[in-house]
Amino acid sequence: MLITTTDGVEGRRITAYLGMVAGEAVMGVNVFRDLFSGLRDIIGGRAGGYQKSLREAREAATADLIESARAIGADAVVGCDLDYQVLGTSNGMLMVSINGTAVKLG
Repeated sequence: MLITTTDGVEGRRITAYLGMVAGEAVMGVNVFRDLFSGLRDIIGGRAGGYQKSLREAREAATADLIESARAIGADAVVGCDLDYQVLGTSNGMLMVSINGTAVKLG
């Protein structure tokens, strides 16, 4: 499944627009990872735990998007937009959502 942020696929013609599809992933962030991330912020460096959580959430949301697109017979999803959001201030939940337009290609 081709996933792109552009409104088309170079060299391919869109023959049908099948509608908007979306994928979401909500993940909890580990308390110990938060603690070590805070220490990294103080001493400098990258917060590897957070980066891993973000990557996993992005991959899960994208897999959800692909599943939705396949279910309606799409060949690709164009015009994709990826968003990250922290849910609440104290619950440690992260939401990643991706949406776009499912299309058939010629």
